[in-house]
Amino acid sequence: MSLDKFQIPLKIIPELYKDSLVVLDEEQIKPISLQSESIRFLGSYMKNILILVNDADAVHLNEKDLQFLTGVLSACKLTIADVGILNIHHQQEITFQNIIDQLAPNNILSFGISDNNTQLPFSNTSLTIEQHQHISCINAPNLEILSNDVDKKKALWMCLKKIFSI
Repeated sequence: MSLDKFQIPLKIIPELYKDSLVVLDEEQIKPISLQSESIRFLGSYMKNILILVNDADAVHLNEKDLQFLTGVLSACKLTIADVGILNIHHQQEITFQNIIDQLAPNNILSFGISDNNTQLPFSNTSLTIEQHQHISCINAPNLEILSNDVDKKKALWMCLKKIFSI
């Protein structure tokens, strides 16, 4: 079989050369995959467990809160590789539907997400398990408050035991 007559479909070319191919005599149209900015998170997200935080001072999460969160994950027999930590403070116009469409989470653990301007279905930090579009969600106070409150830690642990069958 000869490769002399092999042709790459025109739709694939912009994807292959998105950073180096420029057509100067036509209006530039981004492929659909490049039109919306992808959601960036910390972790490998191997078990589709999404952790939402709202930290204005860190790219993902400050060191103290990350250490506490790592301990919580360890108690659940999970690691950072199993989850994706998404700091919604640095995401432009993020919606719950964007998260579902791009990441398809099985579980969402949110810490300190209570602002209705986030367009997320979390309105309080009740430490109960809620179902949103067949996704198990826990909304908790921010990690700093949680790490210093024994009663809230116990309530979180009860929810985590149910979700992860511990």
